[in-house]
Amino acid sequence: MKILLLEDELMLNDSISDFLIAQGHKVESFVNGLEAFEALKESRYDLLILDINVPQIDGLSLLEMVHGLKVYTPTIYISALVDIEDISRAYTLGCYDYLKKPFHLKELLLRIDRIIIPKDTPRVHLRLSTNYSYDQEHSTLLFNDEPQTLTKRQHQIIDLLARNRGRVVDFEQFRIYVWEAQIVDNATIRAEINRLKKMLKEHLILNIRGMGYMIDKP
Repeated sequence: MKILLLEDELMLNDSISDFLIAQGHKVESFVNGLEAFEALKESRYDLLILDINVPQIDGLSLLEMVHGLKVYTPTIYISALVDIEDISRAYTLGCYDYLKKPFHLKELLLRIDRIIIPKDTPRVHLRLSTNYSYDQEHSTLLFNDEPQTLTKRQHQIIDLLARNRGRVVDFEQFRIYVWEAQIVDNATIRAEINRLKKMLKEHLILNIRGMGYMIDKP
């Protein structure tokens, strides 16, 4: 996997790069957002690992700029920041995962291993089931390639689950991304997801008891 790493802490940058290269990945690392953006204009990557608080262009703005180029690449954010607005913005931008520093390098590897880009569909499309797919570029749920009509909240639920395909999304992530950090109880979230499940034409959303929900990899 070809990975772009943006991390301005030199020792951590070197540690992550060396570790991932040892695991067989190709890593191109940068310490400021402007250099990373220039690289992204010239090359394509299978995965972005981005710190948020970096010089020149922060990691969140960088991903917005990359999307402006019509480039949609799976992204993991790594950051010491725990501000709820930053986390919410990261998921709104479509990040696949958010890893808080400090973390064990093996934990990062586990997150990376969960990201598999389908080889039989366009990169911006995620295959969710036999007939369902998700168009990341236009944020649209498709059934047999036909766009499906959803409410704003249903769309946000599908967006969060699709971008975390194969991973459990817990209730706190739903609160942050779908309810924009409002105080809602788990029962309210369950009720909204159950309404969505009833309107779907396939059994797509799995309830992981005591943990949350997920869309499994087909």
